[in-house]
Amino acid sequence: MFEEAQYFAPVSTTEDGGVVVELSQSHPGFADPVYRARRNAIAGLAVNHRRGEPIPEAEYTEQEHEVWASVTRELAVKHRKYAAAEYLAGAERLGLPEERIPQLQEVSELLEPLTGFRYLPAAGLVPLRDFYGVLADGYFHSTQYIRHHSVPFYTPEPDVIHEVIGHANALASDRFARLYRSAGAAARRVESDEALEFVSKVFWFTLEFGVLREDNELKAYGAGILSSYGEIEEFRGMDIRPLDLAAMGTTHYDITKYQDVLFAADSLDHLEDVVGGFWDSCDDESIARIS
Repeated sequence: MFEEAQYFAPVSTTEDGGVVVELSQSHPGFADPVYRARRNAIAGLAVNHRRGEPIPEAEYTEQEHEVWASVTRELAVKHRKYAAAEYLAGAERLGLPEERIPQLQEVSELLEPLTGFRYLPAAGLVPLRDFYGVLADGYFHSTQYIRHHSVPFYTPEPDVIHEVIGHANALASDRFARLYRSAGAAARRVESDEALEFVSKVFWFTLEFGVLREDNELKAYGAGILSSYGEIEEFRGMDIRPLDLAAMGTTHYDITKYQDVLFAADSLDHLEDVVGGFWDSCDDESIARIS
């Protein structure tokens, strides 16, 4: 779960070219000047990056590497119990480092030979059309910062743990990567803001918070669940509904708490048929008919 004020945390540029990330007073790192300075510097790497150039390296502290290692170990245990087989196969295929935070350039170099996906650094919130549209080209916008060390199992915003452990392991799967690309193609195809929002909500309830049935058990494949130490233990107790495009595309969700409504596919084949088929063919008119 993410606090809304932080999910949309503004990033601004000062007159002298500096970059400032505005953290709310409730953010765990608000009163830590060293963390805030590093957040500003990391955001600056993204602001100044141009696609096609190597992604600049973010400087992480030993404490931050320890946060990554600790969360990675705990999530790995939970993934063996709760994650979909295709996600686990992607994680095995990708082979992310366990004891240190990988650089986004490194993640790109691991991913590209597998599914063609590469990462782009993001300073903060990326506009919907930009975020989803580049998926069609095999790019994924990602933050580089990591949560504050005082609360290693909580983040008020999407951090590198969410973006890499949650999404990169899925992007290492050919089948999930195709779904990401299909979502991107749909985002480019639709013209109205309403249709784009519908596409993005379907993405939210699938590739961010999707679950499916596997060997008579409910398993998670959504990055938002699989990167959350707490939510992964709770998702089976939520209101689980059948996969339904009209419902997913119009259901309101609250990013400040665990998702209490989830939509379950009967299988990965079912997900590809229903959601992949929708993204492959949808346009403004077809979305208007079902929304």
